[in-house]
Amino acid sequence: MQDKREQIEEAAKSAEQAAQSAEAAAANATGNAEAATAAAAQARDIADQLAVIAAASPISEFVFLLTIFILAIFVGYYVVWSVTPSLHTPLMSVTNAISSVVIVGALIALGADLSESASGGWSKFLGFGAVALASVNIFGGFLVTQRMLGMYKKKER
Repeated sequence: MQDKREQIEEAAKSAEQAAQSAEAAAANATGNAEAATAAAAQARDIADQLAVIAAASPISEFVFLLTIFILAIFVGYYVVWSVTPSLHTPLMSVTNAISSVVIVGALIALGADLSESASGGWSKFLGFGAVALASVNIFGGFLVTQRMLGMYKKKER
């Protein structure tokens, strides 16, 4: 009988300690929720301030597009250099396909009749340059693809 009473008292003490721990955790969670609410309000204020600054200082379209172009260069660099060697051959084929699309666009630019426009000469010049560079890219891509595929062929003795 004495043992049961001691067990009940120990269980009651354990339950009381668990209740105290739960109260402490609830108080901690409440504090964390208040801190998160304050951080969200601060982030909202910063976003509002940035929106006001962006609206007040007009950024030219050229600077905006140049920024996107520079970011695309960095993203492209890191994407290309993180490719495993086993994927280079399929990616070279995709690059050749993209270059063929560039050639189609360049041919359209070459054939466009913009003689009365101020950019008529530039269109033909840039179109010719795009055809030349994309042709070199496609030819080199096919050479590299053939060489890499040759690595997988069995050597004849």
